[in-house]
Amino acid sequence: MSSTAPRVTHPHVAPRRDERPLRRRQALVVVLTFLTGSADALGFLALGGAFASVMTGNMVLLGLSAGRGEADLALTSGCAIASFIVGVLAGARVVGSAQPDDPVWPRRVTWALVLELSVFVVFAVVWEVTLHTPDAAVHLALLMLSAVALGVQSSAIQRFGVSGLSSTYLTGTLTSLIAGVAARSPWASLRPKAQVLLALMVGAAVGALVAVHLPVVAPALLIVPLVLVIAVSARMRA
Repeated sequence: MSSTAPRVTHPHVAPRRDERPLRRRQALVVVLTFLTGSADALGFLALGGAFASVMTGNMVLLGLSAGRGEADLALTSGCAIASFIVGVLAGARVVGSAQPDDPVWPRRVTWALVLELSVFVVFAVVWEVTLHTPDAAVHLALLMLSAVALGVQSSAIQRFGVSGLSSTYLTGTLTSLIAGVAARSPWASLRPKAQVLLALMVGAAVGALVAVHLPVVAPALLIVPLVLVIAVSARMRA
């Protein structure tokens, strides 16, 4: 009889991936989406009736203005579209393209958000200086600055390489959420979509209230969330 103890084989268990960086990234995208809603509300209510990030809506407004012969609306919506494109191009140059070995939050995304912040700082200065002397040309310039900034932000989020993840164009997010509900998908997979959509609506509501009742603090709705995201993301690690 052998004295050797029988060898016990333990099944290999794969190490569980730390989900905290992913959850933190999702939270930061939600904050950026709040900013987007606020910027769109300010653009629509105070800067000429166009949007800073909703380019589909601006394209519709451009078509409507052409059909109705409204030159002012055509200029406003057309300039917003052109400015957003400039922002996307600038942001894309900063962030580059997604790479297989990217961390959860690539450093270049933070750099792009710093660029966005610099544009919004210019926006804030112009807004405050001209607040009591409204002028259509100044409003158009402010809308264009906001659209450039959100174009940069749009490119920054694309660097994550996550399908469906966005903080600016969210029609696809809504479609995916409703389709997931219809298919009875797990709430864990639907929650991120619901969060960004809610953040967009809350941001728009807060932006509307501030634009109408307390316009002097309106730039804070754009700068404070962005500073928070930059500060937190700068400490994130792979």
